Amino acid sequence: MAFGLIIIGDEILSGRRADQHFAKVVQLLGERGLQLSWAEYLGDDPARITATLRRTLTSGDIVFSCGGIGATPDDHTRQCAAAALDVPLALHPQARQLIQERILDMAREAGKSADLEAPENLQRLKMGEFPQGAQLIPNPFNKIPGFAVQGAGSGAHYFVPGFPVMAWPMIEWVLDTHYSSLFHQSPWLERAVLVFGTMESTLTPLMEKIETQFPSVKVFSLPSVATAQSRALIELGVKGEPEQASSAFAFMLAELDNMQVEYRQN
Repeated sequence: MAFGLIIIGDEILSGRRADQHFAKVVQLLGERGLQLSWAEYLGDDPARITATLRRTLTSGDIVFSCGGIGATPDDHTRQCAAAALDVPLALHPQARQLIQERILDMAREAGKSADLEAPENLQRLKMGEFPQGAQLIPNPFNKIPGFAVQGAGSGAHYFVPGFPVMAWPMIEWVLDTHYSSLFHQSPWLERAVLVFGTMESTLTPLMEKIETQFPSVKVFSLPSVATAQSRALIELGVKGEPEQASSAFAFMLAELDNMQVEYRQN
């Protein structure tokens, strides 16, 4: 199965806030022997969010979507998910209960009483309006749940808040609850060296030779330009099935030695 990530919010695209989700999701997947296949960033544009979800819901992928599930005017993800599925929004009974528990908890902590029928508290219930048939994702931080919907085939979409303190434990819960059978199912090895004083074009024939000779291995080349503190270099490596990747790496080192290229193992 492929894992995808959608990050939603004008504040990310404008630079008002720096995205933290991409690196963390890569980490959470990697700790479980999984990999992120793709990621997309979207602003708070309902038409674009809906179109994107219509496409990704047919992919069969497991997709995490971060952001836009609140109840303020710039939050559109819940509505867009429903539109993409062609189903109505509906207040989830358990979400209603959890949101009301949160309201009462906050009032108690402030030494006040709470009127659950007050306009502001009825507005908060909109955070529990999800596409009809959605399942809940528990939020250990403040009880306000996220939601999950089924995609094509065995795929699914999991919608969590934009706040990292909430989103990341919720994503972990999804992985550990629903996908533990996929953990560490595909053995993987990645090895690389730092190559100095050599052009990428000089290394390209070697890279092509490696991928031809070791078909289950991918080669990668990541150049860095020179700075006042460091030399120009290329991180050259292989990744893939461990046995072939190990053999490919040994082959690569031997070829670099034959080419009399300066390198250092990374």
